[in-house]
Amino acid sequence: MNAGDLYRELTGRAPDGTWSAPGRANLIGEHTDYNDGFVLPFAIDRRTTAAVGRRTDGMVRVASTFAPGEVVEVPFATLRGEPVAAAILPGWARYPLGVVWALARDGAADAGGLDIALASKVPVGAGLSSSAAIECAVAVAVDELWGLGLDRRALARAGRLAENEFVGAPTGILDQSASLLSRADHALFLDCRTIESELIPLPLAADGLSVLVIDTRVSHHHGTGGYRSRREACERGAAALGVPALRDVAVADLDRATELLDDVTFRRVRHVVTEDQRVLDTVATLRSAGPRAIGALLDASHASMRDDFEISVPELDVAVESARAAGALGARMTGGGFGGAAIALVDTPAVPAVEAAVREAFAAHGFGAPDTFTVLPADGARRDA
Repeated sequence: MNAGDLYRELTGRAPDGTWSAPGRANLIGEHTDYNDGFVLPFAIDRRTTAAVGRRTDGMVRVASTFAPGEVVEVPFATLRGEPVAAAILPGWARYPLGVVWALARDGAADAGGLDIALASKVPVGAGLSSSAAIECAVAVAVDELWGLGLDRRALARAGRLAENEFVGAPTGILDQSASLLSRADHALFLDCRTIESELIPLPLAADGLSVLVIDTRVSHHHGTGGYRSRREACERGAAALGVPALRDVAVADLDRATELLDDVTFRRVRHVVTEDQRVLDTVATLRSAGPRAIGALLDASHASMRDDFEISVPELDVAVESARAAGALGARMTGGGFGGAAIALVDTPAVPAVEAAVREAFAAHGFGAPDTFTVLPADGARRDA
């Protein structure tokens, strides 16, 4: 069922409009966002759609194809204060309602309420930012329906606020920025300190390349302890090094860091510092030589996440290793880690052979079959109808 049909089933009428936002794959730059660093994501051609309409009774109601038959309804007035009610809501409902809360808490006029129906083609729990796709589709819809006139960066901040304070996941602004600011055939080079961004050409189709997504089907949850402990280690490292954030630590400073930090904290810091540099190197390489030349940087990023940041899992390592052995130009896990997906940069004609090799490797290790599909850089959030 699509979002429009779900809306009609929910309300008995047509929505005021439908809006959509994409998931994202992070080409490189993992766990650098909340360290004020650099990231290079791109929006993927899989989207979440929100059919939205105004109500006059002061209620906000959400339904989703994620949770057939489950409708969540809350008074708009409860979304204007502290997010105390979030804990009693179903997990999926916290994302759209969190965005309404984030936009309403900054003084948005009471628009009388909303009906929101969601449908998505972005895999959940795969590290492709299905949550940000929900947030951003709802954000552009509510911005238009309420006449807020916010720019895309302000909407990205609202999505991050929703995820941090309403959902309770300590994520950065990478995902929302990619979903809102991206353009087809480009990656988004984002400075997470200034929120300034630049579109970097990523002409994969023109170069005969595809990004193969290998969804391990190992689900991850950013609200759980692994993600939070990595963030806390980064904060400890920055404090010990006397800088506002790890963005301010250069690769040349790592020798000094070994004298000040315990081994685990040092390795967490080393990942972030070298990953920031890999983002800068990838941008420079894309500009000078194109996407065929970035494979070694993708490989190095995965090794750093596996060994220094320790956020990979055996399924992700097998995905990366088997894809490379079958001819991928480079591969890495993408997303927050502890499950989710890997991406591999592959010559388009070789995609079937790489997919087959990955599936064979998973079977040989006794893992469940992965879901594999290709993505290309796509446009960001928009009104569809």
